Amino acid sequence: MPDRAAHDSLRLATSAWWLWAESCYVIWARSWMIMAGAPGAGAEAESRRMVAEKIYAGNELLLKAMTGSLGSGIGAAQKSVDHFGRTVSANRKRLSGTPAKKSAKKR
Repeated sequence: MPDRAAHDSLRLATSAWWLWAESCYVIWARSWMIMAGAPGAGAEAESRRMVAEKIYAGNELLLKAMTGSLGSGIGAAQKSVDHFGRTVSANRKRLSGTPAKKSAKKR
């Protein structure tokens, strides 16, 4: 039977890698949108949205940490990666034009 800690560590590493990969795409897509000067107020609106999302996500995670809902150890790290992963994944889908699917599985 595999070690639970090893499984949790591998899951965390995989989730963090996916967060990194999706973040790279989102940064690339936003950079091109801003450099190209998206039509109308698109580039400015995207810049404002980006900053607002970062502030909101950080404050939300801070609240979770302060209330103890993150837990500790690898579990807390996994919940933190999942917290940011949901927003980054939604941004990737929005910026790539991929329609968002409703999924029964939460990230």
